[in-house]
Order: sequence, then structure tokens, then C-alpha cells
Amino acid sequence: MKFNHLLSLSLFGLSSIIFKRKKPILATIILTDKCNLSCRHCAVNNVTCIIYSYEMIKNQMIDLYSEGIRILFFCGGETFMWEDSGKTLRDLVEEAKKIGFYIVNVVTNGTFPLDLPEASLILLSLDGGKEKHNNIRGETYDLIIENIRNSSSKNICLYMAVNNTNHTDIEEVCKTARDETNISAVSFNFHTPYEGTEQLCLSHSQKADCLHRIASLSDKGYPVFNLKSAFPYHLDNSFSRPCRQCLVLEGDKRFVCGRCIDIPDLCNQCGYLFAAEYALAFGGKIRVIADMLKTYTKFI
Repeated sequence: MKFNHLLSLSLFGLSSIIFKRKKPILATIILTDKCNLSCRHCAVNNVTCIIYSYEMIKNQMIDLYSEGIRILFFCGGETFMWEDSGKTLRDLVEEAKKIGFYIVNVVTNGTFPLDLPEASLILLSLDGGKEKHNNIRGETYDLIIENIRNSSSKNICLYMAVNNTNHTDIEEVCKTARDETNISAVSFNFHTPYEGTEQLCLSHSQKADCLHRIASLSDKGYPVFNLKSAFPYHLDNSFSRPCRQCLVLEGDKRFVCGRCIDIPDLCNQCGYLFAAEYALAFGGKIRVIADMLKTYTKFI
């Protein structure tokens, strides 16, 4: 990350804390809900199969930047399936960088070639070792590992949604992140129980065990992107919600924090560790702020 970008984000955070501002700094644009997979834990794929137009997305980016957003995610569905009038995902990332966003990340299931060095990070879903991952996402593990090894850059961050099927594979995913040359980090979230997926939820004791193991792996030098200082707050469910510093855009809809905000009581069962991290950092938790600065400068 460039020093002037880090300084700007730090000043934004400081002013948010001092003046208790709720202004957002991070946004996610949903490019499409079309996806080539039907993962066990997913409740948002192939609902409409709409692919939003390049002009709509470009205008959303311009609006977001004018509102002060500086961290941008592209998400799906499957982002690499997005195309419009000869434009591809690369065109969107390049346009976002041209507009001025500091960090431009892409979320993918990893089943398409990972030729996108322009992205700050490619957040790639790997939900365990081969057996557990394939149980959740279909027979895709070998293809994903092949795509990682053939990637044109080293900007891949593994993205594991931990549930009661795959929680025993945290160490294996960390080892993959450490050993594969093109992977820079690994980030963990817990399963958020959208309707029809409640059976995948972890118990409180299972979450505690997982967080202890992730923290231990981080201490041992594994490239963990999560902030250990936020773990106790997430486990105790003692962070404020929704996180006002985050937005999600899907077509003409805009959500504060995430799409689950409109589902009764789901926000209280949030499994997104990064949402807790942002809420705590902008709420003035000094240890979380220091942890965030250290981690972001290391991996981005």
C-alpha cells in the first residue's frame, strides 16, 4: 500500500473515532449473482442470474468514490463470469484504479484462470482440504490449486468460510497458504446462517476453539490476514452492528454493512470477522487499530 494512501485511511479512521462519524470507506459491488457452482452454504447464487452492465457499474464506482469510498470489492456470484459488451473483470479493476480507489479486491471461487495482476487482492474461496472442500463446493479443489499455481501474480488471499463440516481443516488451509508461492495470505470467516443453511453453524465452543487455533497459527508465522485482537469481541458477540463504514451495492439496491441486514435477526449471528474488525477499529479500539495497520501494510 502506498504511504499516502495509508496516511489518508489513517486520518479517515481518526476523524471517524474522534467525531463519531458513520461515513463509509469500504464498498462491495455485486457484479452478478450468476455462478457456475452451487455450494452447500450459499443462499445468494443464481437467484436472478442478472449480469449488471458496465455503464451501471462504472457509474456506481464514480458515485462511491465521490462519497469518499477508497476500498472497493467486486463480488458475485462468480466475478470472473461477468462480461458486458466486450468488457471483462479486468476492465472493471483497471477502471476502479483509474478512478482512484486505493485498494481494489476481487472475490472468486477460483475455478477460472487467475490472470488479474491489476487487483490488489484476489480473495479465493478454499473451504478446506480436498475432501472437505469438494464436499462443500463440488469437485473443484484440483482445478483451483492448478489455477493458483498458474496465476500470473502473487496477489491471492485464500478465503475460508468455516462451518461445522470443515472446521477441522483450518490448519490444512493455512499450510496451503504458506506453501503455495502465489498465495500471500489466508482470511477466515464463520458461516452466517442464511435460510436453509442453519445446520452448518458452529457452536460457541467450536468458534472459541477455531479462533484459538487461528491465533496460534498466526503466532507461528502463518500468513493469517485476520486481526487476533478482534477475536474476543467476535466470540462474545460484543461489537456494534451494522458496520456503518461498509456498504454493499447490488443493482439499484444499497445495503449498510451487508445484504443480510434486511433478514430478521441474521445480523446478530454475523460470521464475518472483517465486519467485526472494521466496527471495532472505527469504534476506537486501539489494539485493533494497531493490528489492522500492521496487517494491511504486510499483505496489501
